[in-house]
Formats: sequence, structure tokens, C-alpha cells
Amino acid sequence: MLVRPAILTDIPQIMQLIAEVVPAMIASGNLQWDEHYPNARVFTNDIALNQLWVAEIDEQIAGITAITTDQSPEYAEVGWDINEEAIVTHRLAVSAHFRGMGIAAALLQQAEQVAANRGISILRIDTNTKNQATQKLFPKLGYEYAGEIGLKFRPGLRFYCYEKRITAK
Repeated sequence: MLVRPAILTDIPQIMQLIAEVVPAMIASGNLQWDEHYPNARVFTNDIALNQLWVAEIDEQIAGITAITTDQSPEYAEVGWDINEEAIVTHRLAVSAHFRGMGIAAALLQQAEQVAANRGISILRIDTNTKNQATQKLFPKLGYEYAGEIGLKFRPGLRFYCYEKRITAK
């Protein structure tokens, strides 16, 4: 497996992965994503900001994530100081064809590497309350549950917040 920064020519494969993942999410009751979000414009912007990463296996994109410093204002509701710099993982997705191979864990390890390289000791992530897989994964990787929030840009949905502290370089 190769984890690398995404490039614009990856967008068709990324959108194929999203088209595969979203119906499965909706079928499981997780309405975090839909036919409008995330979209090619969001991923193009992530690439322009050098914050989109892909996990590639045999030249196929097996998973994606945006590794950013973008914190939602609502994060303050769980007691986080959102003025404190943190690496925040967004838009984490793994193809059903590659599940169980450690793709999500590898992408989250990349977030830790980015944090360490930038001297940032806080990692944050949120997930829809219906996403059972991530609720199991995050604590396994050392993330601690911080609380539940709503996000203005996804009205009617609830999200669990997790944080991990590392020793930055």
C-alpha cells in the first residue's frame, strides 16, 4: 500500500469510490454524505490546498482522506479550544473492495505523521453517530471520545468527536 498526496488526475477514481461508499453509508442509516457532498469540487479544493491523501493498492485508490487544520466552530461544544492548532481528519473513506486491509488506519497514521512534521500535538476527528466502524476504529488507534455535536453544514445530523494527543517533533 502506498499513501501519497492526491493529484487532480485521481479525481475520477475518487469520485468512483465516493459513488460506491455513499449508498452503503445511507443503507446503514449513516446520512453524513449524500449525492451532493462530498463532490469533485471539494476534492479539487483539497488537492489545491495539498491536504488530500490517497491510499493506493495496485494503482487503485483504496481510500482517501483530507488532512487539514480546519476545525468546525461547533468543536468548542465538546470543550475543545478551537484556537489551538490541531490536525483534523475529514472525508475519510475506504472502498468496500479494500475493507479490512488497514486502509483507514494507514490514512490516520498519515495524519499523525503530518502532525508530527508540523510540530502539532493534537489530532481531531468527528464521525456521524451512525458510523459504527469509525466508532470502533478511532479508540483502537488511541483517539479519545470527547462528546457529541451538531454541525451547521449538516443540519439534523449528530456527530461524535474524538481527539488524540501525540508528542510533536
